[in-house]
Amino acid sequence: MKAQAIRVAVVTGTTHGIGRVTARELARAGYRVVMLCRNSAAASSVRSSICAAVPTALVEVVACDLASLASVRAAAAAVCSGFAPIDLLINNAAIVSSSHRTSDDGFELVFATNHLGPFLLTELLRPYLAPQARIINVASSAHFRGGLALERVADPRAPYRAVAAYAQSKLANVLHAFALARRLADTGITVNCLHPGVVATNLLPRWLQMLKPWITRTTFDSERGARSTLYLALEPGLQSTSGRYFDENHVIQAAAPAANEIALQEALWTASAWWTGLHDA
Repeated sequence: MKAQAIRVAVVTGTTHGIGRVTARELARAGYRVVMLCRNSAAASSVRSSICAAVPTALVEVVACDLASLASVRAAAAAVCSGFAPIDLLINNAAIVSSSHRTSDDGFELVFATNHLGPFLLTELLRPYLAPQARIINVASSAHFRGGLALERVADPRAPYRAVAAYAQSKLANVLHAFALARRLADTGITVNCLHPGVVATNLLPRWLQMLKPWITRTTFDSERGARSTLYLALEPGLQSTSGRYFDENHVIQAAAPAANEIALQEALWTASAWWTGLHDA
């Protein structure tokens, strides 16, 4: 009898919070987990903890700074050469910033890390996806308050508001998921996005007051916060579900009206392809 091939899951941002839980549970589910992390030392520590908790775990670490397009390209090359085909791609990593900062490539740092890096990574890995692969963007209900100001992304003089920058990046996550789902329709590859809930990770403490309008009475721990991601990754009944936005209870919900605007999806796609050097995407 032919041995079943080991499924591969690529996950960004696994050194803490829901990404760490996601990596552990995917390893427990039998996936070979490839963790893309900026801090390789922290990632190695997480790898050790996962292997201790799951003795059968297959966990790899690839250095990747999503704020650097060169780093994303190098990481994608390493993944494609060493771990394809890819069954799961989970764009989980995200940052917040209280002040305006720019990436090495000259883009507003939150947008660069939360959208441009994942966009480029996804496009570079796309040819190496398995026939029924799943792509999952971890977004946020913050996207309901987001607007898209593409002209400001590479303008250091643009006014900066921390909450608006984060909300814009999360709107971009949803727009990206919907635009990619349309492109992959009828291929067997699905693309979905989700709100994990308000999770008490390292992002939350100083942002608690800023995010107060979006916070319900319940704040999740990382174990609970990872459930929707894991549901989208592992639920057999979702094999043909694509282009949808799920809430923290893994229920399909309507995304923000702006996220459903095809013209806005395409404007973001075109700009992102240009900025990341994928002019023919």
